[in-house]
Formats: sequence, structure tokens, C-alpha cells
Amino acid sequence: MKYRYQINGISCGGCITRIKKTLEEHPEVEQVEVFLQPMGATIVTMNKKLTVEELQGQLNKLEGYTIAEIS
Repeated sequence: MKYRYQINGISCGGCITRIKKTLEEHPEVEQVEVFLQPMGATIVTMNKKLTVEELQGQLNKLEGYTIAEIS
């Protein structure tokens, strides 16, 4: 299932590559799409829905990024 999020702290394409790789390391995450326009808009495809806290925990392997769900 696909879920929409906003990731803050992104400043370049390198950020997107690191975020995508880090989130996709989680066993429940199938695919991550992060967009520059609008900045930080993200679609995460998961086998089982993870909480924002679980996704933030995964993202905390990197420094300076926060994630919030978009309704």
C-alpha cells in the first residue's frame, strides 16, 4: 500500500538518494519515491503500514531529517 509523507531537511538530490536508500533498508518498505517538487513530498510503498515513529526511527540513521504523514 502507498502512503504519502512530507520529509523536511532535504536540500539536494544527494539527500534524496540517502533518504531513499535508508528507508528502503526497512524490511516492510518496498519502494520510496522522494520528490524535489514539491520539496520533500514522499510516497512510501509498504507491505505493512509503519507508524510515523517507526519511519522516523529508520530516518534517524541519517541526521537532520524529519517525516510527517500527509492526510
